[in-house]
Amino acid sequence: MDGRLPPLPSDSDYFSAATTLITFPRPLPLLRGPIRAAPSDDPSSGPYLLAFKTSDSWAAAYNSCKLQITSQCESGARIGCSISASNKCKPPWWKLVLGLTSKQDLSERAKCEEIEMEACCVAARERCAEFAKQKCAPAFKNARIEVSGSDLGVVEWKEAFTLISMACFTNIRSKEIWPCGLDKSWDDFRSKFAVTNVRGCQLLSSADEDVEDYLRKIS
Repeated sequence: MDGRLPPLPSDSDYFSAATTLITFPRPLPLLRGPIRAAPSDDPSSGPYLLAFKTSDSWAAAYNSCKLQITSQCESGARIGCSISASNKCKPPWWKLVLGLTSKQDLSERAKCEEIEMEACCVAARERCAEFAKQKCAPAFKNARIEVSGSDLGVVEWKEAFTLISMACFTNIRSKEIWPCGLDKSWDDFRSKFAVTNVRGCQLLSSADEDVEDYLRKIS
């Protein structure tokens, strides 16, 4: 050994980008982001809350949640259906013991398992879809959606502002200050009673409306 390094490979592919670089999967985008809590929110939750950026992202996340749970449920159900079909269609035990099974028996068993498997999977798909809806709906009804200055809910708050001013402050002169330090302006009213978010259930027309019914209406 003379202390010299071994010769480098002559193959140019040894130093190629595919060989020398390690690639990592792209990070998944955040479903929800932090927003500042409104004065009406529970102060014990802290100054920030997690919310979907728009109602469209909320709807897309709901569909993705339901699809993934349904897919996992159906995958597990197929295993159970396969075992069930095999048990229902296997030949009598005494034929197996006496070795009397024939090619015809095997063919009939294959047809029987195919029919049983299809019927079981159809029933499982319906149950899995309902199971996924039951798991996703409560969480997304309670999830928060961000409200911006020109977004969801502003019209309703402006109407509330108008109704309050008409009902309670008709006798106050224009230059006087409202109770709680408010002047007669929409900007000041909104800053005092800021709405930064709404819950998913507030998008629905009633408490009994299903999330999927709402998504069908807006699609």
